[in-house]
Amino acid sequence: MEVLTRPTALARLNSAQIELQLHNCARLPSLGSIDRVLRELVNAEQCFTSQVADVIRRDPSMTTRLLRLVNSVYFGLTLPVTSIEEAVFYLGVRQVRQLAMVTPVVEDLQRFAGKDSFPWHAFWQHCVGTAILTPEIMGDVQSSQDETDYVAGLLHDVGKIAMAAVFPAHFEAIYLVPREGEDLLAVEEELLGMTHCELGALYLRYHNLPESAVQAARYHHNPDKAKTHQRYVAAVQVADLLVRQAGIGHSGNTSPITGEAWAEAPGWKFLFPGNSKEEQEIARANLRRSLERLPAILEGMV
Repeated sequence: MEVLTRPTALARLNSAQIELQLHNCARLPSLGSIDRVLRELVNAEQCFTSQVADVIRRDPSMTTRLLRLVNSVYFGLTLPVTSIEEAVFYLGVRQVRQLAMVTPVVEDLQRFAGKDSFPWHAFWQHCVGTAILTPEIMGDVQSSQDETDYVAGLLHDVGKIAMAAVFPAHFEAIYLVPREGEDLLAVEEELLGMTHCELGALYLRYHNLPESAVQAARYHHNPDKAKTHQRYVAAVQVADLLVRQAGIGHSGNTSPITGEAWAEAPGWKFLFPGNSKEEQEIARANLRRSLERLPAILEGMV
């Protein structure tokens, strides 16, 4: 086994040191309250487009993203959409709710991550792309009335962001150095003393995020080890691999995903254990179509 060379003066930390520094780092308001006002509106049984539009108008950033998204996705419209009410009508309540979550979280995390040379914009595309595909995968096995699956996908790689913010020298040594073919989890464990999966789960737990998001952050590389919410974790793994295989965004992991390896992953086998070949092919075809639409959606959201 190849022995990794640790950069000079870069100390490997123990769990207690890592947890202490992580516990003392900045808390992000958006993770504790992801635009509750808008979520209450769009979850209500009686919801009017004008009410949703009024809430969106209070947030210039969300207004900009909403209009950019609708004009990216519905590029065939004769005239561009300039009305918030019209944008909500075209996109539908669920996509507006998802946009409401993405906007504050990505902006908070972008400030948190710092300004090193890592391709953060492409990283947000990877995270949001995973978030969008996770509910679509879950929809084939379990109906959902909330955005639990979406949040689990959005925050699955939050450990990398926490690493960049709290342990920047380690992050640089791990992610800003070419590492073709290396196991990044092994590199993280060797150089920092903890993987981004463990780090992300700890960080989300400090923020009192739902256990489904904690489990997805911790076990999205090996969903068979998840203690609870295995379906969510399995769906996140498949979504993560799909986005990487399609070359959408950048997760920080340059190891290639060949063919449709996502359909051979433990997460896929967990979600579709006894399905016929025909049923599995229908699910695969649906996901391929979703991947084709994903770049246009991400252009508007990120």
